Amino acid sequence: MRKVARALGIVVAERQPFPGPGLAVRVLGEVTPQKIGIIRGACAIVEEEIEQATKEGSMDGPWQYFAVLLPLKTVGVEGDLRVYGYTVAVRSVESVDGMTASYSEIPHEVLGRISTRITNEVRGVNRVVYDVTNKPPGTIEWE
Repeated sequence: MRKVARALGIVVAERQPFPGPGLAVRVLGEVTPQKIGIIRGACAIVEEEIEQATKEGSMDGPWQYFAVLLPLKTVGVEGDLRVYGYTVAVRSVESVDGMTASYSEIPHEVLGRISTRITNEVRGVNRVVYDVTNKPPGTIEWE
């Protein structure tokens, strides 16, 4: 599809794939409106930060990149209180056709900005992890 779109001069040829089932596939476990809101915010931050880093030339643009909401909460701190919040995984891969993929390296500075923004801006998240699994043995999405 990308080759055809490029040949036709269609700008969206370089857009990353979006999961057919929608954002629900990026919420592991029970899907609720609250969790969809969390993953929508986290994915937007991942996309913004990676696209900005690509524009600045600090990294190459990956084939696909997004966040995944894990079905577990971990302890964190807000002020002087212990709180439990969700964990978000950041996934970024290189691929030609989606049949195989290699994780793409995101510079630590970019990962740091992603983590800080998600934990500060997305209510209910207090931990961000980075997935460095290739396909196979993993898959691109986590469903």
